[in-house]
Amino acid sequence: MHILCGLADVSRAGYYKWLLTKDKPDRDYEDYLQVKKVFDDSKGKYGWRSIKMRLRAMNHKKIQRIMRKYDLIAKVRRRNPYKAIMKKRMEHRIFPNKLQREFDQTVPYKVFCTDITYIPFQNAFAYLSVIKDIASGEVVAWNLSSNLEEILVTDTLKNMNLPSYEGIMIHSDQGFHYTNPDYIDLVKELKMIQSMSGKGSCIDNAPIESFFGHMKDELDYKLCKTFEELRLKIAEYMQYYNYERKQWMRNKMAPVEFRNHLLAKS
Repeated sequence: MHILCGLADVSRAGYYKWLLTKDKPDRDYEDYLQVKKVFDDSKGKYGWRSIKMRLRAMNHKKIQRIMRKYDLIAKVRRRNPYKAIMKKRMEHRIFPNKLQREFDQTVPYKVFCTDITYIPFQNAFAYLSVIKDIASGEVVAWNLSSNLEEILVTDTLKNMNLPSYEGIMIHSDQGFHYTNPDYIDLVKELKMIQSMSGKGSCIDNAPIESFFGHMKDELDYKLCKTFEELRLKIAEYMQYYNYERKQWMRNKMAPVEFRNHLLAKS
């Protein structure tokens, strides 16, 4: 017997336990028949939850145990990858161009434009998100990141720190970040008005494109060795741009000075 148990890879105690119970009826058999009927009626598609809804008197743990015991494995419907892609795309929304290139704004804190630009530096790169007041030219918020996760633009929006966002327009292109449900929900929550450039029309967002052009011409970002060094350089430039860089089209004033000038007139 010892040799046979070894060949069968079972213990002697297990063998004797089987001898004691082999002629006894299976205590789960009646319940198994009920579960099996529901399972077969579903053509093998029902899991334990669906079976439980049809066998209300049977405990769900018993149903799970019986299904494991008798190998009643539900056929899992595979998710259609094309449907998943289409659903994801449907969640992203495009908004009409409400700004319509009306860049000659005269009231600060009413119309803003935003975008992301790529900043390469030594042995690495970063992404800069900026929000600019179209009327004054002031950069009211910015955010630097080593990746393009959605938080890059949502945090930039939160960094505006305005007393009220209600009724303010925020204009962007149709980039992935700005059509993302998280960004759209935040704009809606802040009661802002969302506007978007036409597809492939960068001139619709000219103020922010112009800012990025000047910044990259004037800032030695390529010489930065670390991300933190780059962040410091950009912070210094933002301070310079807002408070010191005078602009011919804004009465030869720096953006913050021009903003105060416009507010005094209104």
